[in-house]
Amino acid sequence: MNIDPYLKLMVEQNASDLFFTTGAPVCTKVEGVTRRVSRNVLEPGVVKKIAYSIMDDQQIREFEMTKEMNLGISVAGAGRFRVNAYYQRGEISMVIRYIKGDIPELEDLGLPPILKKLVLQKNGLVLMVGSTGSGKSTSLASMIEHRNVEQTGHILTIEDPIEYAFSHKKSIIGQREVGLDTLSYENALREAMREAPDLIMIGEVRDKQTMEAAITYADTGHLCLTTLHAVNANQALDRIVNFFPPEGKSQILMDLSLNLRGIVAQRLIPDVEGGRVPAVEVLINTPYISELIKRGSVSEIKPIMEKGAASGMQTFDQSLYDLYKSERISLDDALGNADSRGNLEWQINFGGGVKSVSDSSDQLVFPTEEPSKKSAKGSKQPPVLSDTVDEEEALDSHVGFDDDDFLDESAMNENSSVFDDDDDKNSGYLDRLKSVFGDQ
Repeated sequence: MNIDPYLKLMVEQNASDLFFTTGAPVCTKVEGVTRRVSRNVLEPGVVKKIAYSIMDDQQIREFEMTKEMNLGISVAGAGRFRVNAYYQRGEISMVIRYIKGDIPELEDLGLPPILKKLVLQKNGLVLMVGSTGSGKSTSLASMIEHRNVEQTGHILTIEDPIEYAFSHKKSIIGQREVGLDTLSYENALREAMREAPDLIMIGEVRDKQTMEAAITYADTGHLCLTTLHAVNANQALDRIVNFFPPEGKSQILMDLSLNLRGIVAQRLIPDVEGGRVPAVEVLINTPYISELIKRGSVSEIKPIMEKGAASGMQTFDQSLYDLYKSERISLDDALGNADSRGNLEWQINFGGGVKSVSDSSDQLVFPTEEPSKKSAKGSKQPPVLSDTVDEEEALDSHVGFDDDDFLDESAMNENSSVFDDDDDKNSGYLDRLKSVFGDQ
């Protein structure tokens, strides 16, 4: 059975996924709706032949040992695809995702402008979270491309597999695919410091070790972007903490409070025109949010997010409200995807806004220094944000991204140290990574 015609059909239908499952017909998924593209069901052994036809010998051996395989394939006249092969009920199944060649701009995806600020930061940790098929990879690629266009530097991605192919613009971009360019995530993460990156993108945080590495990069002067499976910002924080044993909880909360820059959670909602539109939640690690994270008071974060629009924050329910009021999604889809149906109904019935909360400590400014250092100085107090603050002014001034937080292009032209290997910095960096991965 030749797989190429099905891949070309995916492109023609603008399908996101293609399914090969024993006992079922071949199906595609278009705008979240599954469609049959063959009448006959797949007989036992057929999917195995298809899967092995696109794997090399090493991949076949690994698949037979682990029962799972991720790989990328390119087909002339069709494009690039991500393949996941796995066993179910003793038979091999495959899900193939179409990777579109063009990287869309953030505005075209309908994503909040604060994401541009986040990806231009010098250091810290930015998480893109959501379920499978929520558009995380596309949004992350769009953020990276924005930095590629706007700033000089070295961007390094570690992916399994590579989903979007970047071209060098203002930045140099190195893309490493697990299984092709490196044996494992662990090897690539351990060696990343020798490649002098300014931004490191880790395809996915899957375990404690990868999370520790991401925080280490952020803590040693790099901007680290990664994805995580979680439904919203609160659950993302809980998942990270749960990677670690109870005795390590206070340390990981402290590390997150100091190094987290933001969490972007995304869901794709059916729109009124038959497509899908992203609903986006944004958490910005302001000094007050940082204090809540350090204390482990994750449940107290949501009300602060609801009142943090001037800092670029918004909840899913606020995003859904905006989409509904702009007539991009239906009422049923808005309420059906709400984190709090009652809260969203309240916004719709009473003309927007959120229910008031008793806590008034919502003077939100993005921390440009560690909270402990800033409190010790006592010299910079966060500005009071008025209810009538202009949105663009808020993004430029109150979100707390100081001018010093951006790479100066003129300085970069005069001093290309971003491309140099700083032995002192890398020495300390290597020590941190050895503590994570061991001295191998």
